[in-house]
Amino acid sequence: MTLAPHEQLPDHDRPPDAEPVPPVRRARTTPPWWFALPALLLFAFVVLVPSVRGVYYAFTDWDGLDPDFSFVGLDNFSDMLSDPDAKQAIGHTLLIAVSITVLQNGLGLLLALGVNTAIKSRNVLRVLLFAPAVITPIVTAYLWRNLLGPDGGVNSLLGAVGLDGSRQDWLGDPQLALWAVVGVIVWQYAGYSMVIFLAGLQSVPKEIHEAAAIDGAGPVRRFWSVTRPLLAPAFTINLMLSIIGGIKLFDQVYALTGGGPGHATDTISTLIYKDAFTLGEFGYSIALAVVLTIIAAVASTGQYLVLSRNERAAS
Repeated sequence: MTLAPHEQLPDHDRPPDAEPVPPVRRARTTPPWWFALPALLLFAFVVLVPSVRGVYYAFTDWDGLDPDFSFVGLDNFSDMLSDPDAKQAIGHTLLIAVSITVLQNGLGLLLALGVNTAIKSRNVLRVLLFAPAVITPIVTAYLWRNLLGPDGGVNSLLGAVGLDGSRQDWLGDPQLALWAVVGVIVWQYAGYSMVIFLAGLQSVPKEIHEAAAIDGAGPVRRFWSVTRPLLAPAFTINLMLSIIGGIKLFDQVYALTGGGPGHATDTISTLIYKDAFTLGEFGYSIALAVVLTIIAAVASTGQYLVLSRNERAAS
């Protein structure tokens, strides 16, 4: 049988053309945002609304009790600039924050380097050095308040070893009280910084140290050129925690000295408490709290930008 040129027999060996498959819709990989709505509403009700309302009170003369108060604008902030107690408290706050940051992290790094060795008692030492950090700050403050008193354990120890001339009224002397507070805080939280540095040290590959030692680098050179850059994340965390904790410090200062003697150890936090609950100047105290928030935000943000840039450079 002869077929026309345009006619062809069906090809039974060729499978029929497949039907087009409709596109499959990609499954949702993230939950709907409204799942977080209850938590956001609770956060707004508990945190955001009181914070915004508190900022409003900073521009009033509210005494904390009277429902009638007046809007005074920037008077509270201008009074702060002429208040010697406020300026002194701001200076003490910055001095404590810087001192704690330097001393606590310096001591924590030394302790981390010490317990990162192969000594047999390293695990016991880690527990003992970290133990003060888990004690409640108020308990620690009252403990050291007794130890640093005129007849406390520190002066008794100095007298027992023949150093009677070194006995001091550690918390009653305006020249020593602030540094006694700093010493107590460093004693309590140096172990906390140690643990963070220790985690960073244990993440450094041993092969890098071995290669540096083969190249002739000594211990100091290996630390500065090898270990220190790899500890950049640990430095960032420790310095951020230290500076923020030092700026908002209240518990230990108030329990140790109450801001005294006089105003020798007053910080912004203790002055806020006194102005609000002792003098009844809630509007002024909230203005101080706003300044404290701004200082903490500026300090932490600036520090984070610098440290994160150094961290990226080190990596």
